[in-house]
Amino acid sequence: MQLPDLEAWAIFAAVVEQRSFSGAATAIGVSKATVSKAITRLEARLGTSLFHRSSRKLTLTDSGKALAERAQRIVEEGHAAEEAAREAATAPAGLVRVAAPMTFGVRHVAPAIADFLLANPAIQIDLTLSDTRIDIIAAGIDVALRIADLPDSSLRARRLASVRGHIVAAPAYLARAGTPAHPAQLAEHACFTYTNRPNPTWQFEGPNGEVAAIRPSGPLAADSGDAMLPALRAGLGIARLPDFIVDDDLAAGSLVTILPEWAGQPIGLHLLTPPGARRPARVETLIAFFADRFRNLAANP
Repeated sequence: MQLPDLEAWAIFAAVVEQRSFSGAATAIGVSKATVSKAITRLEARLGTSLFHRSSRKLTLTDSGKALAERAQRIVEEGHAAEEAAREAATAPAGLVRVAAPMTFGVRHVAPAIADFLLANPAIQIDLTLSDTRIDIIAAGIDVALRIADLPDSSLRARRLASVRGHIVAAPAYLARAGTPAHPAQLAEHACFTYTNRPNPTWQFEGPNGEVAAIRPSGPLAADSGDAMLPALRAGLGIARLPDFIVDDDLAAGSLVTILPEWAGQPIGLHLLTPPGARRPARVETLIAFFADRFRNLAANP
């Protein structure tokens, strides 16, 4: 079996990137003659010309254009294999950029990261907390935690745990405005909404399979569930919030659950990463840690 001329492929990729033999030679630290011989060797092996050469200009042939992307992939795979080997020989190290919702991030992610850093001192974390849904690829985020009914996307997603949502209000509000007996009646009430969810709809499924949906409206819209709590406690309306935001108020009795027999649209804690076949060891280590930490979210303090 004849092995591929990987050196020639790598030099071809360098010439394509630098657009000249001399530029490629400087970039990879070899002589121009070495570059020229590698390209000649690869052309002979492939039986086709890769470049149109003139004294003033170097351009790719049609065959060269067709093979340039493959050459780049060969180089990238080589770099990835070397990085994997280095990581396997040492403890995971380097920077991991993490994004999470504000309240969940403060209450759960930040304490988890403190424990993670104690166990992995060679890793650094850059944590962004925001209830605004950001483009993790454009922002350079390695790992994002989201609590939602996750839509289809090009991102790699893993569901870590279920998150229960509650329809809640203060007893004073219900004493004044009445307690809804059916989700449809929520349309007649003052309901708080999230500003980072355009055109919100609350969907429900009843104990007998009945489906209901309403478009909530009311005096307060905010991009944070925590920001709704003072108005809720003051008896100004009704909100739909996850358990980790309202559990303390439910336990204290400052808020009560409405329509508990109606299941809301299922939501969960999801871990998202950019698309790609391979992630650095430091990212894989954090993903495994989060998966273990949050697998029983309802039981976490």
